[in-house]
Amino acid sequence: MTDRYELVDLDVKREEGITATFADGHIATIELNELRLGCPCATCRDLRDRGDTPWPRPGSPTPLSITDASFHGAWGLNITWNDGHSTGIYPFQALRRWSEGQPPFGYESDPGLADG
Repeated sequence: MTDRYELVDLDVKREEGITATFADGHIATIELNELRLGCPCATCRDLRDRGDTPWPRPGSPTPLSITDASFHGAWGLNITWNDGHSTGIYPFQALRRWSEGQPPFGYESDPGLADG
């Protein structure tokens, strides 16, 4: 992993979003709604691929918030939302790309397609 994708600090604001600081000094700030709508899990990708939105769903609590966030190994962030959803893992590489205005997961919504 290069400094470009090495996370050195992460600030999770449960009602606002996240701010990730990378080893090269880049700071990525991603708002709450953007994070939830861009969830990389298979269920949310499938909904987006069919033209539907992953949030809000019928019965979703409002306002949206993060109830928990934890590192997934040395490469990603797992977020648990107040609607109970918790299967999405946000790779640090995707967070960086996202903050730079690039598609976070490559050409499609599949995290496996990200090429750096």
